[in-house]
Order: sequence, then C-alpha cells, then structure tokens
Amino acid sequence: MPRRHDDDRRDLWSVFNRTQENLTKGGLSARAANGRRQTTRPVQGIDQSVRLNRALWLLADGLRQLKA
Repeated sequence: MPRRHDDDRRDLWSVFNRTQENLTKGGLSARAANGRRQTTRPVQGIDQSVRLNRALWLLADGLRQLKA
C-alpha cells in the first residue's frame, strides 16, 4: 500500500521501495484474525535494519532474475 499518491507504480523498483519503507517505518494498521486492530512497529536496531534490507534485496533480485 503506497503512503503517497506518487508511489503507486507497479514496477519492481517501486514495489521494493514501498515494501522497504513500510517494513522499516511501521505504522501500518490492519485487523488481526481475531478482529482486533494491530499496528506495525518500526525497525529500530541497525542490525535488524541491515538484515531486513539484505533479505529484501535478495528477494527482489530473485524476482528480477525470474522475470528476465
């Protein structure tokens, strides 16, 4: 889900950037299976941020290779 109107493109780079921003900043709301509202928390540690970014990059690169 884009946070800004300009981020509504569907190319791999835009989806990667949106996913990265949503996972690292947190603040997204949704309903849990039991009906309660839940909000994601931001990634605060540098180690967790680096690990998350590395994993996201590997996933995006794998998708790029499948498409090519």
